[in-house]
Amino acid sequence: MAELIKNVEHASIFTLKDLVEIEPGRVNSLTLSQTPGCKMTVFAIDADEGMSSHAASGDALITVLEGTGEITVNDVPHQLSAGQSIVMTSGSPHSVRGVTPFKMQLTVVKPAE
Repeated sequence: MAELIKNVEHASIFTLKDLVEIEPGRVNSLTLSQTPGCKMTVFAIDADEGMSSHAASGDALITVLEGTGEITVNDVPHQLSAGQSIVMTSGSPHSVRGVTPFKMQLTVVKPAE
Protein backbone atom coordinates (compact mmCIF):
# COMPACT_ATOMS: atom_id res chain seq x y z
CA MET A 1 0.00 0.00 0.00
CA ALA A 2 1.28 3.48 -0.86
CA GLU A 3 2.05 5.84 1.99
CA LEU A 4 -0.79 8.28 2.62
CA ILE A 5 1.55 10.82 4.20
CA LYS A 6 4.58 11.62 2.05
CA ASN A 7 7.67 13.83 2.03
CA VAL A 8 8.54 13.05 5.67
CA GLU A 9 10.30 10.08 7.18
CA HIS A 10 7.80 7.82 8.94
CA ALA A 11 8.37 6.72 12.56
CA SER A 12 10.78 9.65 13.07
CA ILE A 13 10.26 12.85 15.04
CA PHE A 14 10.21 16.07 13.02
CA THR A 15 9.02 19.65 13.38
CA LEU A 16 6.45 20.81 10.82
CA LYS A 17 7.78 24.36 10.60
CA ASP A 18 11.23 23.04 9.65
CA LEU A 19 9.91 21.29 6.52
CA VAL A 20 9.68 24.53 4.51
CA GLU A 21 11.93 27.59 4.33
CA ILE A 22 10.91 31.22 4.06
CA GLU A 23 12.48 32.91 1.03
CA PRO A 24 12.28 36.62 0.23
CA GLY A 25 9.30 37.44 -1.99
CA ARG A 26 8.07 33.85 -2.20
CA VAL A 27 5.43 31.38 -1.09
CA ASN A 28 6.92 27.90 -0.64
CA SER A 29 4.94 24.75 0.05
CA LEU A 30 5.35 21.05 0.68
CA THR A 31 2.43 18.64 0.22
CA LEU A 32 2.23 16.01 2.95
CA SER A 33 -0.86 14.20 1.73
CA GLN A 34 -3.27 14.39 -1.17
CA THR A 35 -6.12 11.91 -1.30
CA PRO A 36 -9.65 12.35 -2.67
CA GLY A 37 -10.89 13.27 0.83
CA CYS A 38 -7.99 15.18 2.36
CA LYS A 39 -5.05 17.39 1.44
CA MET A 40 -2.35 18.50 3.90
CA THR A 41 0.25 21.11 2.98
CA VAL A 42 2.84 23.12 4.90
CA PHE A 43 3.54 26.67 3.66
CA ALA A 44 6.29 29.25 4.24
CA ILE A 45 5.13 32.74 3.25
CA ASP A 46 7.23 35.89 3.28
CA ALA A 47 5.84 39.16 4.66
CA ASP A 48 3.42 40.84 2.23
CA GLU A 49 3.23 37.68 0.10
CA GLY A 50 0.34 35.23 0.02
CA MET A 51 -2.55 33.77 -1.90
CA SER A 52 -5.34 35.83 -3.43
CA SER A 53 -8.99 35.16 -2.67
CA HIS A 54 -10.17 31.68 -3.58
CA ALA A 55 -12.49 28.97 -2.23
CA ALA A 56 -11.85 25.33 -1.38
CA SER A 57 -14.12 22.41 -2.20
CA GLY A 58 -13.95 21.24 1.42
CA ASP A 59 -13.58 22.67 4.91
CA ALA A 60 -10.09 24.13 5.34
CA LEU A 61 -8.16 24.34 8.63
CA ILE A 62 -5.15 26.65 8.91
CA THR A 63 -2.78 26.44 11.88
CA VAL A 64 0.00 29.02 12.11
CA LEU A 65 3.34 27.40 13.03
CA GLU A 66 5.57 30.50 13.17
CA GLY A 67 5.22 34.25 12.68
CA THR A 68 1.97 36.11 11.98
CA GLY A 69 -0.42 35.75 9.06
CA GLU A 70 -3.60 37.48 8.02
CA ILE A 71 -6.36 35.13 6.92
CA THR A 72 -9.35 36.91 5.38
CA VAL A 73 -12.55 34.85 5.39
CA ASN A 74 -15.73 36.20 3.79
CA ASP A 75 -14.08 39.67 3.63
CA VAL A 76 -13.27 39.64 7.38
CA PRO A 77 -9.52 39.78 8.18
CA HIS A 78 -8.13 37.71 11.07
CA GLN A 79 -4.56 37.97 12.36
CA LEU A 80 -3.21 34.65 13.62
CA SER A 81 0.05 33.97 15.43
CA ALA A 82 1.93 30.75 16.13
CA GLY A 83 -0.34 28.15 17.70
CA GLN A 84 -3.60 29.73 16.51
CA SER A 85 -5.99 28.17 14.00
CA ILE A 86 -9.02 29.09 11.91
CA VAL A 87 -11.51 27.03 9.86
CA MET A 88 -12.97 28.15 6.54
CA THR A 89 -16.21 26.45 5.56
CA SER A 90 -16.30 24.77 2.15
CA GLY A 91 -16.92 27.35 -0.56
CA SER A 92 -16.07 30.36 1.64
CA PRO A 93 -13.87 32.89 -0.15
CA HIS A 94 -10.58 33.38 1.72
CA SER A 95 -7.10 34.77 1.20
CA VAL A 96 -3.77 34.52 3.01
CA ARG A 97 -1.07 37.17 3.54
CA GLY A 98 2.09 37.29 5.59
CA VAL A 99 2.02 40.08 8.17
CA THR A 100 5.51 38.89 9.09
CA PRO A 101 7.28 36.00 7.43
CA PHE A 102 5.23 33.02 8.63
CA LYS A 103 4.65 29.31 8.30
CA MET A 104 1.36 27.45 8.40
CA GLN A 105 -0.19 24.04 7.93
CA LEU A 106 -3.28 23.76 5.75
CA THR A 107 -5.60 20.77 5.92
CA VAL A 108 -8.57 20.59 3.53
CA VAL A 109 -11.15 17.90 4.25
CA LYS A 110 -13.60 17.09 1.49
CA PRO A 111 -16.87 15.14 1.70
CA ALA A 112 -16.99 11.56 0.44
CA GLU A 113 -18.12 11.39 -3.16
